[in-house]
Amino acid sequence: MDHRRSHNPNSGQQNRHSAHKRRRDDTGRRPNHHQSQSGSTPWQNPLCSRGLSTRRELYERDFPVYKQPVEVGCFSLDSERRFFNDSRQLRYYAEPDRNPHFDLKDGYKDRYVKRDENLKEKLDHILRWILANRSNALDVDFVTWRGHLTKLLTTPYEAREGWLLAVTRFRGTLYISEVETEASRRERENRTERHAEMMYWGYKFEQYTCADNVHSLPDPGGVVNTNEGFCTVVQTRLSDHRLLFSGEVQSHLHAINNSSKMYQSTAKPILSIFM
Repeated sequence: MDHRRSHNPNSGQQNRHSAHKRRRDDTGRRPNHHQSQSGSTPWQNPLCSRGLSTRRELYERDFPVYKQPVEVGCFSLDSERRFFNDSRQLRYYAEPDRNPHFDLKDGYKDRYVKRDENLKEKLDHILRWILANRSNALDVDFVTWRGHLTKLLTTPYEAREGWLLAVTRFRGTLYISEVETEASRRERENRTERHAEMMYWGYKFEQYTCADNVHSLPDPGGVVNTNEGFCTVVQTRLSDHRLLFSGEVQSHLHAINNSSKMYQSTAKPILSIFM
């Protein structure tokens, strides 16, 4: 048997698919009970679709024990979105002057390579990391992206956007992946030019504040390519549930020697995430 296929949770008859979603009904209210849909393709029209209540009072309780996440690996995605099992795309934070002059529109028209949003990667890159680094059985209960957990945890407080998550059970581990809703697809395909430009501003800000290494300065004159990325992989525990998840980070946060204007890495770098 092919070693890689034996670890792929998207293949084999051992898989069990279900989907969980949050949505509004025809009256504009979100249903608080379990939903069901019929269809032939589990990922698009799940046979069993369950809803998550948005009633805040249901969650007014002590938060379960959550262990500090421990980084267990990382991976990089290059300018063509190819996976590399290393940190080649890691950048280092360079603190700007007290009164920076950032032109966040610079390069939008002529130095901007945008990732293809029609290509849905699901858990592909996390699975590649698992295949490359975990030869034995995967001893966790859940595998997912950090952003998917964010959607779940903010459900009672997010009144605008719904979500749809597909869950695959493989060898005792639940793999959670997002499925784009029709509402999200329509919104993405009908973005205004102004909205698209404002999204670019965040990437441009990263270019102004991230350097290739601790001894260099940011290069705001380069190309902004949103295919590139560096992701950390962490493992933690929520109550009795063991979680393995990944999330993109923009830079290492490092100490700055203001007197000599030299950038130095700390003994224990902190992963900094731009929100």
